[in-house]
Amino acid sequence: MNIAVIGLGVLGAATARSLSLAGAQVTVFERTAPLAGTSNTSFAWVNSHSKNPRPYHDLNVAGMAEHDVLAASPGRCAPWLTLGGNIEWADDPAGTERLAASVRELQDRDYPVEWIGPSQARDLVPDLLVPDGVRDIAHYRTEGHLIPALLVARLWGEAREHGAELRCPAEVASVSETGDGVRITLADGEVAGADAVVFAAGRWTEALTATTGHRVAMADPDVAGSATVGLLGYTAALPTRLDAVLTTPALNVRPDGGGRLVVQGLDLDADADPANPPAVDGHHAQELCRRLNDLLAGTSGAVLESIRVGQRSMPGDGLTAAGFLGETGRVYVLATHSGVTLGPLLGRLAASEVVGGETAPELRHFRPDRLVGRDSLPPLEKVRFAGQQ
Repeated sequence: MNIAVIGLGVLGAATARSLSLAGAQVTVFERTAPLAGTSNTSFAWVNSHSKNPRPYHDLNVAGMAEHDVLAASPGRCAPWLTLGGNIEWADDPAGTERLAASVRELQDRDYPVEWIGPSQARDLVPDLLVPDGVRDIAHYRTEGHLIPALLVARLWGEAREHGAELRCPAEVASVSETGDGVRITLADGEVAGADAVVFAAGRWTEALTATTGHRVAMADPDVAGSATVGLLGYTAALPTRLDAVLTTPALNVRPDGGGRLVVQGLDLDADADPANPPAVDGHHAQELCRRLNDLLAGTSGAVLESIRVGQRSMPGDGLTAAGFLGETGRVYVLATHSGVTLGPLLGRLAASEVVGGETAPELRHFRPDRLVGRDSLPPLEKVRFAGQQ
């Protein structure tokens, strides 16, 4: 079976790997370069934190377990996954109440979370500077972070070893069904064929699926200050001790390898504009570094090497979309803003449905039909708290 995959981020690489392992001949079409889309501007936090409704939480828990399985046999690849846990606290009455309710909900779902104090938090992160007055800290020990480029290296490397091929740069302009497969027309006019196609195209999903006659409604990724955009700062190497994720009222932080950190202030996302990214030495960068210095010892003099405007790939209702478009079984779509956590799982489930003819029960609540042709979905709530991003 010849299958085309459109996009080579985390989702595309995971899908190509699973399809290749299932015996399909896979060709990936990537418009510019691997990791050129959302995967390269992700906080890359592996979690099922504030993921509602319940089926979405359960899907993300399964995604975390899939990472565990993949990491148990790392092969010839640098480790991409660090399960150093996540530490979170609040600093005002409303935030404290919200956090307590979130922890209760997760405990009712048997999700590993416990309350710890500042001294225990410093045992986990020796350089952590816990503000005076903070007493109750939530610790999520099974959460972690990953390095997207290393994960894609693992997934795409194994796909290549099983015969997958890459067309890059190769921008897909349209996809249409034929009598026995699909026709893929590139922007330069070249035409390719396949038995089936899987869209893993991130924020380009709506435009590309529209060419099939089954447009999947996505939130607009270009609207400044909306739920789909956010600022991420990438620091130079720093002599601070951190292997966990920190989600605090002022700043979210994760390691990025080689002593570098990724920093995120959710309140600053109101100024995120893909058409006008902030300067690497401007106000936003300086504010992120100031907050970092207040949070972790060993970060004095921190500077950002880059500050990026992330554009989230978000289906129109905020939930994952995974499944066939139409009735022929030739056109399949994957779209989610939890691609880092869900990528390996969704890739495996998609392969089981496209090649194996199975029906994945994990995906029954997330079929794309609910979004096809929709024009008037309510706007998504802006990201305000950890887990919503």
